[in-house]
Amino acid sequence: MLREYAQGAAQSAAAPIADFLAPTVPVSTLVGRFKIYSEKDRFFVPDVRRAIGGRAVQLQFNATDATYNCTPRAIDYPIDNLEALEEAALEGALQEGARAIAEVAALAHELDVVNKAVAGIPGGQQFTMDTTSSSTDCVQLLDNAILSVIKAAKYGSAMGVGIVFGATAFQKYRNHVSVRSRYVVGGGSSKAGPSIITPGVNDVSTLQIGNPEARVSFMVYDSAGEGLAPSINFVLDSKIIVFARVPNPTRRDPSFMKTFRLENQYMVPGSYVRDDGRVEVAKFDWSEDIQLTNSVAAQMANVS
Repeated sequence: MLREYAQGAAQSAAAPIADFLAPTVPVSTLVGRFKIYSEKDRFFVPDVRRAIGGRAVQLQFNATDATYNCTPRAIDYPIDNLEALEEAALEGALQEGARAIAEVAALAHELDVVNKAVAGIPGGQQFTMDTTSSSTDCVQLLDNAILSVIKAAKYGSAMGVGIVFGATAFQKYRNHVSVRSRYVVGGGSSKAGPSIITPGVNDVSTLQIGNPEARVSFMVYDSAGEGLAPSINFVLDSKIIVFARVPNPTRRDPSFMKTFRLENQYMVPGSYVRDDGRVEVAKFDWSEDIQLTNSVAAQMANVS
């Protein structure tokens, strides 16, 4: 019962930006090989024709590919005086622990994914989006980035494109004249009231070339040290990441990022008794490795 509940809690708490930027690749072993792409090692479409009596094209890993290592993660949830709890109360306490752990694990995973994505995009793949100028065309800038990402991925229509906006970046993007002017709004009537231009994140797909999927990151963190006045900031804040992605990636496709996890081994529940015998500890274990598998297949806008 707890295993099924923990799996459900993990899925419902999954951080949307982390799973969007670095979707999960289920793997069968803790350590294994995966295809990595760069300026030197690009994705090529092989010639699959076979001569009579000849050999077929082989898909294989080579010396330039990388190794993933799903390192262990774990969180414990102590429950005091477990032996005194009735069965119903025990189940409720364990389920509460599963929810709490799933939420904390999801937040930690999202912060890790976003930080690695920002750090992994080279300076040559970054550009400035100046929203203080009315002459800036935000839509055109992102269109250029989308086309560059598609070319870099070399996967054609099989490759999707995603856009992740920092909260401040999306506020500036949606309110810029180059975005608002693309919405044709009727004058309304005295009964209906005035029409309002309110482009949202769901409108980005139809506004940008190629109908990319778009998300906004509202995750925040406290940059102040312990004991100091809090300094709350958005994780992405004034940045926009345009990247290549496959919703259900494998170890070979040229997506920008991936999360390798042991198949059916995410948030595995268990329990043990603390050494003093007074506390039963519900434990949850999993293993994962976040990798930039194609650093050239991403662009980042720094919004001013």
